[in-house]
Amino acid sequence: MSSLLSPLPPPSEIENDYPLSPHYKQIIHQNRKVAENILRGEDERFIIFAGPCSIHDQDIALQYASQLKKLSEKVEDRIFLIMRVFLEKPRTQFGWKGFLYDPDLDGTNQIDKGLISSRKLLMELMKFEIPIATEFLDPFLLHYHHQFFTWGIVGARTSASQVHRQMASYLNMPVGFKNETDGTLDNAICGALAARHPQTSIGIDEDGRICTILSQGNPYTHLILRGSSEHPNYDELSVSEAIHRQRVFGLSTPLVIDCAHGNSQKNPKKQIDVFFSVLDQIMEGNHLIVGSMLESHLQEGHAISITDPCLDWKTTEEIILKAHSSLTSVLTAKRA
Repeated sequence: MSSLLSPLPPPSEIENDYPLSPHYKQIIHQNRKVAENILRGEDERFIIFAGPCSIHDQDIALQYASQLKKLSEKVEDRIFLIMRVFLEKPRTQFGWKGFLYDPDLDGTNQIDKGLISSRKLLMELMKFEIPIATEFLDPFLLHYHHQFFTWGIVGARTSASQVHRQMASYLNMPVGFKNETDGTLDNAICGALAARHPQTSIGIDEDGRICTILSQGNPYTHLILRGSSEHPNYDELSVSEAIHRQRVFGLSTPLVIDCAHGNSQKNPKKQIDVFFSVLDQIMEGNHLIVGSMLESHLQEGHAISITDPCLDWKTTEEIILKAHSSLTSVLTAKRA
């Protein structure tokens, strides 16, 4: 059986048709600097990544962004809110691969349309001036939209991939490596370490030509704990073991806790327990936890989400406001 090859427009063509203004480029640059300062310990704010498991509808995504923007304005002195905008979805076996691959949700897999639709959505999201994060799945596709993001993620299924380590080394933003689906940490730790060094790889340039990429290394890579299918790893003992394990390898960096996936056993309500456990650890003095991730949507479960079940917006807002109150109290006591 022969394969069907369908040429895609180069990144420069889509960028010329839908340019990112200097104003928004400056905002993204500033957000990345805030992210870097938090990882360096120069900014005491707590990071919360919140948003749908995956993006599948532009109007719904913009509704969520509008709510997140309003909340961000209430908590920005203590919390750096980042919206999850996941355009690609890794599959263990089969399934819908994300808005970028199949924007019509009908199996036609019109990637050319997905690239343009994703670009349009990202440009609309820029109007809210909120930082956004994504999982980078296909290294060739990142050249179409990486400039929009404040934070990148390498998923549990790709943290051992040499190609993704090279990609993270190239990206000019913090990048987190998730532990593998079986709960092991070593590949994610080694991935974060490898991406901190200069790498030589093969990719495409803005005109879509195959080229050699020489990266400078990314000093802002880190570990994300997301649990496994068998057990969570957000508790105090698991976090301590993870910190020790990464130090054995020579990685000394803050980490992020994913409240969903293995840590919640894909029960959206359990994310609340994970979230407050992480918050308690921070209140007790664990300064190596810098953030947490919430799978959150306008409605609970699968009411809107077509991939993993999510927390509803009302609950998301409530727990983030509680976290803000607690973090404010701690800071006030510290300064007294």
